[in-house]
Amino acid sequence: MTAPLHAPLPGTLAVADVTDLVTALHRAAARWPHRPAWTFDPGDTVTFAEVESRSRALAAVLHARGIRAGDRVVVRLDNRIEFPLLWCALMRLGAVMVPMNPRYRADDAGHVVSASLAVAVVTSAGQADVLAGTAVPVHHVEDLVAATESVAAGTDVPGDHVAVPEGTASLQFTSGTTGRPKGCVLSHRYWTELGTGMALEFPYLGEDDVLLTAQAFSYLDPQWNVVAAMLAGAHLVVLDGFHPSTFWSHVREHEVTYFYCLAAMPVLLLAMPPDPQDREHRVRAVQCSAIPPARHAELEQRWGVPWYEAFGMTETGGDLRVTDEDHDELVGTGCLGGPTRHREVRIVSAEDGRPVPRGEHGEIVLRGLGLMDGYDGDEAATAEAFRGGWFHTGDLGRMDDRGRVYLVGRLKDMVRRGGENVAAREVEDVLNHLPDVRLSAVVAVPDEIRGEEVKAHLELESEPATDAELAALLESVAGECERRLARFKVPRYWEVHPTLPRTASERVAKTEITSVPGRTWDRVEERWV
Repeated sequence: MTAPLHAPLPGTLAVADVTDLVTALHRAAARWPHRPAWTFDPGDTVTFAEVESRSRALAAVLHARGIRAGDRVVVRLDNRIEFPLLWCALMRLGAVMVPMNPRYRADDAGHVVSASLAVAVVTSAGQADVLAGTAVPVHHVEDLVAATESVAAGTDVPGDHVAVPEGTASLQFTSGTTGRPKGCVLSHRYWTELGTGMALEFPYLGEDDVLLTAQAFSYLDPQWNVVAAMLAGAHLVVLDGFHPSTFWSHVREHEVTYFYCLAAMPVLLLAMPPDPQDREHRVRAVQCSAIPPARHAELEQRWGVPWYEAFGMTETGGDLRVTDEDHDELVGTGCLGGPTRHREVRIVSAEDGRPVPRGEHGEIVLRGLGLMDGYDGDEAATAEAFRGGWFHTGDLGRMDDRGRVYLVGRLKDMVRRGGENVAAREVEDVLNHLPDVRLSAVVAVPDEIRGEEVKAHLELESEPATDAELAALLESVAGECERRLARFKVPRYWEVHPTLPRTASERVAKTEITSVPGRTWDRVEERWV
């Protein structure tokens, strides 16, 4: 078939027709060239046209540094404008962004670089020391930006890539339950389904909206905020981090209409002193994962805006949400809502995978458009996760007679500490290789602020004679963890046992640990509890 001589301008495409991020970028620049696209606070504001031109220049510089279609490039930056600009530049080359948590240290950072098969790393000069032993080139973002000044305006991108929906846009590492984080292969379709869903259904993002995100850009949420804002023509405000004492002042200053948060954020916001200006804002909707049910009504009363529960995972994108149609009925229930337009959900038996009757407990499984393509380089883990044609979340839930889902627990050996997922196995692998530790078991314990905290149960090679000596030894063990892992993965609580209970196969019987008496060292309070 002969191609048409005059293809429609990207700016004329309806949002539902956009199935790759390069088209989304060009469409936004054509349709809303002078509209603010991103504001970084502190930092710059750029229009959609400037996003297009600056990402084009960065793409030319990256191409000159040897980056080609299919290459994986690790990006390890704080919340600064170059993070999403680099993503746009890489996708224009057909390359794949691999976001890295800037809090990662030698062990977890090295794992991401090696497991992703990255050909290069981009970081700031101040963070480069963590990657000193990396076997691939490390580029300072300051040098890349300086090099763009010599790229002429309007320069074509060498090797400018024609993106396709099934092409890989990013490789996002997420904490697995069987050890180190796995790379989730996320296609252009994954991202556009997630972004268009935010515009075509609740919360119905549009051109008049101002979004705000305060999480680290290495996580999924700021990234989908970029995509959703680009597809909707909305303005995205990015903070340098989540600061409860100033969060709402930023919301008011930037006239924010929508934001997403999760885990400990609402509790920390409620802990701030009431302000006469609490209700003086333009926010029309807040979406949040893990709203504390007992405080849901309090959140709405204080700030005068509805909060809507939402559920999603790195592997699956946006899956379940409460909408404006059933919000009032579900305040304080903990309900996750029903499936989005591109998602199917079932509750199945954890034993045989068969659907269970409404109201009974089982594993939450998902399928539909826009799921990850799999765990990079791990066919066995991918097959296990997608067995039976459904993605198995590892979360336990029940479904009501209207198809809405309620979370009741989980199957995974995972700690959800605030907004972070911590795989127990990853921490145990570090502890079990320390000379003072014979065996370890890492578990979740309830925490009023973060939902869960990390606790380590240890068998030591030799237990000190006094409490003071034992506390010093535990601090030494924890310090070694901090040198190897991100700080949020390091246990707060430490308990020592003469022996840990074992299963018949000589694994630690975690379900029996709580029945073994012991005292716990709290690193934050610096005392025995």
